Amino acid sequence: MAIRKYSPTSPARRFMTVSTFEEITTNKPERSLLETNKKKAGRNSYGRITVRHRGGGNRTKYRIIDFKRAKDGMTATVKTIEYDPNRSANIALVEYEDGTKAYIIAPYGIKVGDKILSGESADIKAGNTLRIKDIPVGTIIHNIELTPGKGAQLARSAGTSAQLMAKEGKYAQVRLPSGEVRYVSMLCKATIGQVGNIDHENISLGKAGRKRHMGWRPTVRGVVMNPNDHPHGGGEGKSPIGRPSPVTPWGKPALGLKTRAKKNRSNKMIVKRRNSK
Repeated sequence: MAIRKYSPTSPARRFMTVSTFEEITTNKPERSLLETNKKKAGRNSYGRITVRHRGGGNRTKYRIIDFKRAKDGMTATVKTIEYDPNRSANIALVEYEDGTKAYIIAPYGIKVGDKILSGESADIKAGNTLRIKDIPVGTIIHNIELTPGKGAQLARSAGTSAQLMAKEGKYAQVRLPSGEVRYVSMLCKATIGQVGNIDHENISLGKAGRKRHMGWRPTVRGVVMNPNDHPHGGGEGKSPIGRPSPVTPWGKPALGLKTRAKKNRSNKMIVKRRNSK
């Protein structure tokens, strides 16, 4: 998908870029696959802010995505490629032989009219879903399950992909987009190919308003606050943070401190950490 640039008619337009949406075939979603997307503005059930800098934004409907691909052996035809306001990737509306419709994450290169299949009999073709035990080593995959039957959890955002590195016993080694290599059960499903909309990372918002449309409120740096508002605040003029390392507004170490639990149960599944050399 190409990216469109604007003429610099204003400071915001000078660096603003948008997707041309060439792949999108319709702007009318399937109504039976829509749900209300209630806004929470970062509040929990007590009404307290637990995620800062959230609020506002355009109203959206949630598209129900089929991450399980449980209809094995039944061919589905791609009907439309659509924009999804809830994720960076595009989605594809598919219709199965029995008339059932579902949304899937649109792989790179998929087009209207293409046939996709799930199950052991599926070819190694973009959009088809198989158990990892049936996928050849070295294949590029996405939409990877972590627990058999739970639905895809890994490599789902625009342009991402993982690679099947090896198989041994009940587990396979998969290299994730972050560079981490981890064990995944051979019974877990994965979809062949790379997630589409690969130019998404090259889009420049250009102005603060576009971020507000996405439901993000302003973020203020700690160093420009007063000392009673942030540990980095205070000082005469433009001053450093005044500490050995950055901290959160509540004084907890930030930016580089490892927060992963040392006794995390999934540690044994990680072969190589993303930051290891």
